[in-house]
Amino acid sequence: MASTPPAQRRTFPEALRSRSDEHLVALLLQRPDLATPSPSTLRSLAARATSRTSLDRATARLDALELQVLESVLVLGDQPPPRTPTSRPAPTRPTRGAPGDDGAVTVDRVLDALGASDADAPVVRAALAHLEEAALLWDRDPSPRTDLAVAPGLSEVLGPYPAGLGPTDPSSPLAARPADSLTPTGSPAGIGTTALDDLLADAPPGARSILDALTWGPPVGVAPRADPVGREATTWLLRQRLLLASDERHVVLPREVALALREGRTHARPLAHPPEPDAPHFAEDTIAAEAARAAQDAVRLVAHLLALWQASPPSVLRAGGLGVRDLRRLATTLEVEEPSAAFVAELALAAGLVVDDGEDPPSFTVTVAGEDWLDLPLAARWALLAAAWAGSGRTPWTVGSRDERGTLRAALEPDLTRPWVPRLRSDLLSALADRPGTALTSGDLLEVLRWGSPRSVPPLQAIEGLLHEAHLLGVTGVGALAPTGRALLRPDGAAPVARTNAPAESSRSGAPALTSSEAALAAALESVLPPEVDELLLQGDLTGIVPGRPSTALERLLEDAAEVESRGAAITVRFTPESLTRAFDAGRTADDLLADLAGHSRASLPQPLDYLVRDTARRHGRLRVGSASSYVRAEDAALLTGLVEDPSLRHLSLFRIAPTVLVSLVPAATLQAALRDRGLASTVEGPDGRVVRTERLRTTVRSRVGGRRPLDTATRGRSAVGPAVHQEDAAARRERYAELVPRLRAADDAALAAPPTTTTREDVAPEPRGTTEPPAALGLLRDAIDAGDHVVLETIDPTGQPTRRRVKPLVLEGGRLRALDPARDAELTVAVHRIAGVFTDAPAPTQDASTDATTNASAGAPND
Repeated sequence: MASTPPAQRRTFPEALRSRSDEHLVALLLQRPDLATPSPSTLRSLAARATSRTSLDRATARLDALELQVLESVLVLGDQPPPRTPTSRPAPTRPTRGAPGDDGAVTVDRVLDALGASDADAPVVRAALAHLEEAALLWDRDPSPRTDLAVAPGLSEVLGPYPAGLGPTDPSSPLAARPADSLTPTGSPAGIGTTALDDLLADAPPGARSILDALTWGPPVGVAPRADPVGREATTWLLRQRLLLASDERHVVLPREVALALREGRTHARPLAHPPEPDAPHFAEDTIAAEAARAAQDAVRLVAHLLALWQASPPSVLRAGGLGVRDLRRLATTLEVEEPSAAFVAELALAAGLVVDDGEDPPSFTVTVAGEDWLDLPLAARWALLAAAWAGSGRTPWTVGSRDERGTLRAALEPDLTRPWVPRLRSDLLSALADRPGTALTSGDLLEVLRWGSPRSVPPLQAIEGLLHEAHLLGVTGVGALAPTGRALLRPDGAAPVARTNAPAESSRSGAPALTSSEAALAAALESVLPPEVDELLLQGDLTGIVPGRPSTALERLLEDAAEVESRGAAITVRFTPESLTRAFDAGRTADDLLADLAGHSRASLPQPLDYLVRDTARRHGRLRVGSASSYVRAEDAALLTGLVEDPSLRHLSLFRIAPTVLVSLVPAATLQAALRDRGLASTVEGPDGRVVRTERLRTTVRSRVGGRRPLDTATRGRSAVGPAVHQEDAAARRERYAELVPRLRAADDAALAAPPTTTTREDVAPEPRGTTEPPAALGLLRDAIDAGDHVVLETIDPTGQPTRRRVKPLVLEGGRLRALDPARDAELTVAVHRIAGVFTDAPAPTQDASTDATTNASAGAPND
């Protein structure tokens, strides 16, 4: 009786097309790069999903278990179908399912290949579902049965030795054994292991040790030269084809032998769960208290920076950034270390509170948003800082190190931005959130993140830097995630979106209104902050004590009029002539200051403090200092009469400081020209009173203005290092993908329904089906490699003429296609950029003497 032919396997584009719209939307949500820019059809989407760039991005986010599953499916798919035996020995160990005669890769085979226990099986099945949803795994069997395979092109991404297994050897004595001697993985076990033991029974000493050393990978070893025992054992293993020589110096363990040594498993054990480091545990109250204290300090330091830079803006380096001296001065003023000062400056810049003004010379100045930020309550101020930090790609921990060119990295320079920082920050916070109350070190987190993304392990320096920033900002307390840090993680795992450069709506007080995520952050900090205290205990030694967290009004009063001596559960301050002078400079009077102090004190003001305030106020302002760019003086005061009130001279900003002296805010040359236009002859004098030649002065002014550096928008201003650009949230992306998928399906259906091009001439061949689009052509080639099919390849020869030949694609990697030409029984290598089209169901081109000669003449062209 004739046997039933095996079910025809479908291609990867066909499997993708068979998905529902909901599953395609889920695919795009997992791999958003597939929809940017939007593909034209589902076939284009399939080609993009199998491109090397997209596969690299997708596998970079896979955890250790998901990579093990991919490797197992890849290895199982490469195993040849087992032969049917004439007798059936008893199985050597219990398995989850019987192997199919067609060698299909089922879920049970994957579980057995991984050695998954019953407890690990649900986790492995979830990993399989996740990989299939991401189109990294797909089912080749269109029937209800399962035949899993990795996405085309993924074998190149996973490398030459998946699961630490070497290449297959069809000539191996353990290859293609009967089906009874195979476990559900399709690999030798039981009888295969016995056969290997029989082969090794006559092996020389050291042979088994060599195989054991290569069993779990890597499968490549160095052949011994000096050791005669090892050299003899290696030579015997090579003769028995239990080892293969990769070159004269190295040997490799064949896959069939390794699987027999592993008893049919692809991995020693499934890495089903992330590591759990042994770290100290702290109470929630302790964590919250430490985080609240750090959050208050962060807000205070940023406010202090704004006050300092309002009075004296630091200059911007020629290459951008803050100078070393300015950073050292900032650290001294804030009483912190230089790395902490760099983080405070970066935090203010990320939140848009300071900016490079782009003037000549440029400097970092406080923005209007920074002035409004100072008027907000403590929790709202911290919320804006935390949201900006969560979305920032800046790397303050690299300040002070040197780049590849040996240049010292400066704080606030544009080159400190890295696109991977927000994702790493989110991963760190998620790892801490999964272990509440546990204080993880940077080494612990590196171990956890290495399991979470083995193909993209972050540098230890970045983890240490982000942990330090989280501690300074109050996101963590004593090394564990605080409630403020949990508020930074949204339900979808993303960080809060930072405020854009667009002006935000303002509240009634004029300060910017908080977004919903910022309001949640502010509420989280409010929940851990100690209650406000509006009381100041004044002492006779000119000191004062605030027994708790000061209120906003009391905090601003002390910032203006006192020096902080110590901080902790209580704050100790001291009143000095210098601190009181600062309050008077801010516009306070002696009576106002005394009234404010009395309003916060239960007892009457100490007499020494009253004397100090009034004495400092009496001496304050005796000398006055101002700034002016030029002046006008005359021997006769009548000549200056009416100049200050003249409307035509209002742009000069003239004001009188003496009967015969007027000062202006414009340069001397501009002032002289304006007076001469009014009919007043004047001369320009120098600091010593001597007359200066006007032409020389004007030449100097022109030179200074003409030498001004233009503002480089790529390296200056908020656009370079300001808040992160608004990112599309998951809901908006889902809605966009839900509209895109039906359009892709309609375009794909229209392309498939289009009738083939017909012709009435018998001597003209019908137009074949295929594609000339590069992404789709690469997808067809990968499908042909996976299925072992032939295609018609159209290439461009050196003369620019198209040439078609029927080939069997073998390998597509490194920008080159290696294929077998059955007409000549020879391999050829084709550069991808020379491929003009790939056609699947085209008839084999006729090759008469003339075309054969033409083809042979251009056969070497694709190799160029």
